[in-house]
Amino acid sequence: MTNIGTWSVDNRVSAWLLVLVLLGGGYWGFVNMGKLEDPAFTIKMAKILTPYPGATAREVQEELTYHLEDALQRLPQLKRIKMSVSRPGLSDITIEFKDSYSAAEMPDIFDELRRKVSDVRRDLPPGAGEPRVIDDFGDVYGVYLMLTGKGYSWRDLYDTADALKRELVLVPGVRKVSIDGVQEEVVYVDISRARLGELGIAPDQIAAVLGSQNSVVDAGNMPLGDEYLRLSPTGTYSSVQAMGGTLIGSDGGRLVRLRDVAEITRAYREVPGKLYYLNGEPGLSLGISMAAGENVVEVGRALRARFEELRSSIPVGMHLEAVYSQPTEVENSVAGFIISVAQAIAIVIVVLLLFMGLRVGVIIGAVLLVTVAGTLLFMHLYGIELQRISLGALVIALGMLVDNAIVVAEGMQVRMQAGASARSAAGEAVGKTMVPLLGGTAIGILAFSPIALSTDNTGEFAGSLFWVILISLALSWVTAVSSTPLLFALLMKEAPPAAEGAYDGRLFRGYRRLLAQALRHRWLTVGGVLLLFAAAVVGFGQVKAGFFPASSTPLFFVDLWEPEGTDIRRTRDDARAVSAWLAEQPGVTQAAAVIGGPHQRFTLVYDAKEPSPVYAQVIVRTETLAQIAPLRARLEAMLAREMPWLDPLVKPLRMGPGRDAKIEARFSGPDPVELRRLAEQAKQLMRADPGARDVRDDWRSPVKVLRPVFNEQVARRLGISREDLGKALKYGHDGAAAGTFRDGNRVLPIYLRAAASDRDDIASLRDLQVWSPALGRSIPITQVVSSFETRWENAVIRSRDRQQTIIASCNPVGELTAPLFARLRPQVEALQLPPGYSLSWGGEFEDASNAQGGLFSVFPAGVLLMVLTTVLLFGKLRQPLIIWLTVPLAIVGITAGLLAADGAFDFMSLLGGLSLIGLLIKNAIVLIEEMDAQLAEGKALEEGILDAGVSRLRPVILAAATTILGLIPLLGDVFFVNMAVTIMAGLGFASLLTLFVVPTLYALFFSAKQRSS
Repeated sequence: MTNIGTWSVDNRVSAWLLVLVLLGGGYWGFVNMGKLEDPAFTIKMAKILTPYPGATAREVQEELTYHLEDALQRLPQLKRIKMSVSRPGLSDITIEFKDSYSAAEMPDIFDELRRKVSDVRRDLPPGAGEPRVIDDFGDVYGVYLMLTGKGYSWRDLYDTADALKRELVLVPGVRKVSIDGVQEEVVYVDISRARLGELGIAPDQIAAVLGSQNSVVDAGNMPLGDEYLRLSPTGTYSSVQAMGGTLIGSDGGRLVRLRDVAEITRAYREVPGKLYYLNGEPGLSLGISMAAGENVVEVGRALRARFEELRSSIPVGMHLEAVYSQPTEVENSVAGFIISVAQAIAIVIVVLLLFMGLRVGVIIGAVLLVTVAGTLLFMHLYGIELQRISLGALVIALGMLVDNAIVVAEGMQVRMQAGASARSAAGEAVGKTMVPLLGGTAIGILAFSPIALSTDNTGEFAGSLFWVILISLALSWVTAVSSTPLLFALLMKEAPPAAEGAYDGRLFRGYRRLLAQALRHRWLTVGGVLLLFAAAVVGFGQVKAGFFPASSTPLFFVDLWEPEGTDIRRTRDDARAVSAWLAEQPGVTQAAAVIGGPHQRFTLVYDAKEPSPVYAQVIVRTETLAQIAPLRARLEAMLAREMPWLDPLVKPLRMGPGRDAKIEARFSGPDPVELRRLAEQAKQLMRADPGARDVRDDWRSPVKVLRPVFNEQVARRLGISREDLGKALKYGHDGAAAGTFRDGNRVLPIYLRAAASDRDDIASLRDLQVWSPALGRSIPITQVVSSFETRWENAVIRSRDRQQTIIASCNPVGELTAPLFARLRPQVEALQLPPGYSLSWGGEFEDASNAQGGLFSVFPAGVLLMVLTTVLLFGKLRQPLIIWLTVPLAIVGITAGLLAADGAFDFMSLLGGLSLIGLLIKNAIVLIEEMDAQLAEGKALEEGILDAGVSRLRPVILAAATTILGLIPLLGDVFFVNMAVTIMAGLGFASLLTLFVVPTLYALFFSAKQRSS
């Protein structure tokens, strides 16, 4: 095999070319690569929304949702029907696809979904609307703006927003611009009930005239000589006011104008849809999403430049303000991480200079820079963006990147101090360590392989961690065996020979004495380590458990839930009151509220709730993160004191996958009454625990329904159907549809309804008129309604995987979920469930189980590959067995570190634990290879072990020190702090394992063999 070290010294032009390509390519890659806040992540979900006007929640579930679920269940790509929500008049189904499908396959899956939904249309009941498939459920509007304007109408705001949209969508890198919160313009025809009765005019008659008068009519064409003229009759309405001149026929053949019996107004729908308010001012939201693979920072700069150009086109008094700007967040994040990377590099180089001397430290530092630059180059070539995970992976990898270079540099330094030339030193050092380093590097990479192989969505979220580690560690081996000899030959020619032996220093002599004692009392050494291991296993039960941490962005959410059945206008007033209170609090810079539904998805992990008139959400931004906790306490106290009817939930912005409730008890079964009873029992247990808060269920409270009892016998004699009664009731309050009014690019629906004086009082319900064909006049509905009943019904019926499911949930008062869950779980599971009912756990327990399950389902394959690599590397069994016996002992350092730092063993800590396996094995391989080499030279067992340990002391200490100290910048990052603590503490103890336990086990395993020989 060609010795790469010798080749690099002999072929310096080629070796320098590699260095220059990596350095130049790294700069090019950094400048041009995509930059995001969070890693690209496919939300493999879709929604199917189907209207069913007039149906109860139960009718929607049984007549609509059932058939749609039946069709969806036949999709082979379906993972589960995540949630089916049946509300009065609306079916809302959310489905989730299998994790094994990639983003590239999703468009074809969505097409098949649409075909399945289209096929089931014939099974849906009459009156049901067309099912609408929403496949852009995961669109992220990284630039999220609100346009407000005091004194301007909703139409003025929309016209301005629409003009901005047409311009902004042309900015390079922008994929889509979405406007939300647009209020529907309608034409109301308020008819005097008394006048209609006097004239004998039926509302249906007016509706028919209005519907036909303003419709587009194809009157055909006629020849006229050589021409062919189109016929276009007049009579369409040029304005809303012109509708008042419409002639309506009354009893006796008289014609009256519409304005004589009705008041016609153009207005916004009286019961509004989704509403937005920014700092108390009404407005519209604009969401701007970026094209895939774009540099978000550059697109953000282009957008800011375009905003400046368009500023003059925004009317005076209107304001466009950012609620969330991903480019700004990414710019700050990338800048912060670049500082962290620079700090880590500086720390690593300082450590190298202190331990290795100036020249060797400069050489290894230069190799580190080349490796980092090459990593950036290959990241760009393979489409890996700079984002939270990949940047963190770079910092994590920094300490590991110098391990190989340290071993090669150590070998060359010792040989050159002994008088060898650079060429021969490179040949010996690289030739002796190249294969062990390659094996150790492969194992270090394989330790992270469960992240890449995991099929869970958290695996996809953190997947770039593996690829960055793979690229960087592979390059670190290449540069260690090529660039390190090259730089040594350049800089170490004039190095004077050492006055003393390479390992005669105080540190080496002290370590040799300690190791000799450990070998002399080998069983005591092993027994002490086993006691520490047992204590660590017990102590690990006291470590906090977690999943993903909250974001460091100074922003949080306030979810407000009114009692079910509340008018959206009351929800609006309460949300504005909460926003006004927040705006007055010190440190609050912005309060952006939405009523009737969620904000547009402005971050990947934003949890968008389904639309509901009883729901509002306020996004609150503060000056600093530290201000959120006291503000949250004051807000919750204010809401409990002044708005006790609200069901609020204050929650932070998350960094990774998760959900609002950390503890969820899901009850499934056939009877809604029994499900409510079980959920109530679970909620009582939660309320009884002082450590629980935010106790609720997702079916909400039942609502009152007023039911006019239809007297079918009398109605049939009068020629009145149930449908006629329904239209009369709708006309008397909401308004009955009566055609459309065309106004340029707008189409306004026309609604006939009773005059304000006739519909504002519920007592007037009895006086509503319904047209009787048999009598030829209108009669009070009381003649066909025998009584009015008030009933309670479920406004929300939820199903999960086609089973009715209610979720009772809560959150811990503090940060720790595990202790509260441990207390509640046996109590809830002790509830007596009737036959046919089941209990399952969701929340953080399910998320963490799925994430860990995704990792551990592929973990055995990764471990098997690592075991095979170690066996193939040595060609024997005892050496790999020694290595793998030390791996579980790393838990001692992990437990001690997390308990000392009050950290949590979350998903990122789990990844840190996996990386420790690779680091520990890599150091052990190099040490055991040296032991084998010393014994092969004929040395006695203990002498060979001591010489090997001393010769590998500096590389092991340096590898640990550079990794541990290089992670210091991550201690200030809430996302990576637990991972950093896990690696730092675990590696510190793992280094002791390498230096003392591995040699002791080696002595135990090989002493019998040496005695027999």
